[in-house]
Amino acid sequence: MENRLIASSSPHIRADESVNKIMRDVVIALLPATLAGVYFFRMGAVKVILAAVIAAVLTEAAIQKISKKPVTINDWSAVVTGLLLAFNIPASAPWWIPVIGSIFAIAIVKQVFGGLGHNFMNPALAARAMLLASWPVQMTAWVKPGTDAVSTATTLGILKEGTGDALPSLAELIIGNVGGCIGETSALLLIIGGVYLVYRGVITPRVPVIYIGTVAVLMLIFGGFDMTYMLTNVFAGGLMIGAIYMATDYASSPVTPKGQIIFALGCGILTAVIRKFGGYPEGVSYSILVMNVAAPLIDKYTSPRVFGEVK
Repeated sequence: MENRLIASSSPHIRADESVNKIMRDVVIALLPATLAGVYFFRMGAVKVILAAVIAAVLTEAAIQKISKKPVTINDWSAVVTGLLLAFNIPASAPWWIPVIGSIFAIAIVKQVFGGLGHNFMNPALAARAMLLASWPVQMTAWVKPGTDAVSTATTLGILKEGTGDALPSLAELIIGNVGGCIGETSALLLIIGGVYLVYRGVITPRVPVIYIGTVAVLMLIFGGFDMTYMLTNVFAGGLMIGAIYMATDYASSPVTPKGQIIFALGCGILTAVIRKFGGYPEGVSYSILVMNVAAPLIDKYTSPRVFGEVK
């Protein structure tokens, strides 16, 4: 008979949550934006998404087989990593870009540090940073939505460079009918997916709301209180995908409520500063990665004092 009486220290928490359920919920939340990406960028998006997801799953299975560990690809975490990476790549990228990125994300960022829950930074964002540094041309070959792969500048690029090109309307930004990465498709659908995750208890709105709100306030100030400038910065680029789905990563973000507030504020400040004063028009990826590194320190100084603790 199985022994169900296990002596352990408090707290004792029972829940029916599992990695499988959480990761499936994330995939479900990303599904509307995935379909929008395929609708806007056609077969280019399909190619990148399939290459990234398949490479992530196969890499995880191969490493776990080689290291004689249980193969856990059925927990959906590799699928989430591959999908998030694909969201950070332009649809025009050749198939080997997402493949290399997924291999790096799973093998180096995730498995080398002990696997799921032990990675100190978001694997998809770390892979994106590596790809951007290694193949900047392929990673910035933006195309307009539609069947014809016509080159275009991103909305943030137009704002940054002041090229004189017409900015897309706010409605186009919210719906996603603009050039950029696959995940920069529909801000509306990304937000709907985020609401679903909050409803399911997978994430709390604390980090996304503070992160996006901080960027909004700072860009309003930096833009001379121009509402159009502020709203463009909120809905353009990777802010929604980063704030809702990447800054909330369990393993690489603080666990304390106060720590999450500091983390989100840091992400928002860095994003706004990079976008306004940096040489690169987008700052979401690097902001989250920097704060990922700072997360253990934030947790250390924001953890509540243990009752009865003595020096």
